[in-house]
Amino acid sequence: VQLVESGGGLVQPGGSLRLSCTASGFSLRASDMYWVRQAPGKGLEWVSTITPSALSFFSNSVKGRFAISRDNAKNTMYLQMNGLKPDDTAVYYCARSASGADRGQGTQVTVSS
Repeated sequence: VQLVESGGGLVQPGGSLRLSCTASGFSLRASDMYWVRQAPGKGLEWVSTITPSALSFFSNSVKGRFAISRDNAKNTMYLQMNGLKPDDTAVYYCARSASGADRGQGTQVTVSS
């Protein structure tokens, strides 16, 4: 079982990024999947959930700016991030639980001018 995130980088405030999470060893659509993040010096924070039926949920801090989706054929999950703010700076992980257990290695997102 492996999760590999990609797509992070440095972006200016107001910009956009799309993160990807590719799974191997299991099907992403078989259970709820999560994006969580960890800002410098802080704990893990739940960001978003996608269910097997593709229902999506977001934390209040990103609601209206982020979107989550899944490509079943590619066994890949995405996090489209728009209107990025400096407070979104963090390492972003895809995970099999909202607590961040069974997560990938993460991808760094830095929002700065």
